[in-house]
Amino acid sequence: MKIVLAPDSFKESMTAAEAIAAMRDGVTAALPDAECVGVPMADGGEGTVDAVVDALGGNHVTVEVADALGRPVPATYGYVADRGLAVIEMAAAAGLELIATAERDVLRASTFGVGQLITSALDRGAVEFLVGLGGSATNDAGAGMLTALGAVLLDAEGAPLPPGGAALERLDRVDVTGLDPRLADAQFRLACDVTAPLLGPGGASAVFGPQKGAGPADVERLESALARFSEVVGATHVDTPGAGAAGGLGFALLQFLGAETRPGVEVIAETVGLEAALTGADWVFTGEGGVDAQTMLGKTPFGVAQVAARAGARVVIFAGRVGDDAGVLLDHGVDEIVGITAPGTPLDEALRTGPQSLARACAEVCRRL
Repeated sequence: MKIVLAPDSFKESMTAAEAIAAMRDGVTAALPDAECVGVPMADGGEGTVDAVVDALGGNHVTVEVADALGRPVPATYGYVADRGLAVIEMAAAAGLELIATAERDVLRASTFGVGQLITSALDRGAVEFLVGLGGSATNDAGAGMLTALGAVLLDAEGAPLPPGGAALERLDRVDVTGLDPRLADAQFRLACDVTAPLLGPGGASAVFGPQKGAGPADVERLESALARFSEVVGATHVDTPGAGAAGGLGFALLQFLGAETRPGVEVIAETVGLEAALTGADWVFTGEGGVDAQTMLGKTPFGVAQVAARAGARVVIFAGRVGDDAGVLLDHGVDEIVGITAPGTPLDEALRTGPQSLARACAEVCRRL
């Protein structure tokens, strides 16, 4: 029997690689002769760097960059030297979780640090970039990133604009002659489960601005500023799905760097070779910290189940928390959903004992197989 182990991380409990190790222990205890193939997975959010680095034998690279408010912060990305592949989670530099609630300022938050990560990867020889767009503190449509990469955003007097999305309301022209020339030979793929356009009621400012501390007046101002940016640059990607991801960072990557955007779990699955690993597989074990009906909206277990269905493999999802509405997944290529934590277990205990609980749950399922 061949079982592919393809989980996401279990947030605050296990990385994807650690989850694979726990699953393997459980399988081996019950089915010692089973063939186990581990494929760390992610969906473009937290854990994407670790999953790709672990799957492809890359390295973690830590550099000092600016956070969303311009303060120095260590940020880590992944680099796979033999492919020239850099894996960047934009939240490592410009993430919302890096900014204390009382300090959040979406009007001046900048993606400059993301551009610094790209530059560092270019210095290492990167020619292929996989960028995860979740968890941003910013709403500057990628203007800060472009500035870090050599572009200059100017007002009507020819003065450079200060950081942040609000400043774009004064934008007169964008000088891209200084963009890093190495970008011309680089390929960018965006891992993103957000399909929002840049502008409008479903766009970056209206939908995600409030989550970053923007009040109604701030949202209106940011919407106007991003519209000005798109007008000045003669934008062709305003309505492209994903342009509004990460406060419009997706827009800048699409418009200026020729990126392609696809659902994050699809990009990660392709990058780590999940489909090839599934050749001849009987079962796939996947999972993450929690599953519910929302898992169908681009989360790792659902994405893995779709790939497994094409390969003719059956799927079990393991999770620390199983929502009451998770059963809908059983109608979409999932054979079983298994909660690994006993009801009533305190959260800190559940997180601490996650690997043992996952191994035990996998062993129980395998005994039934």
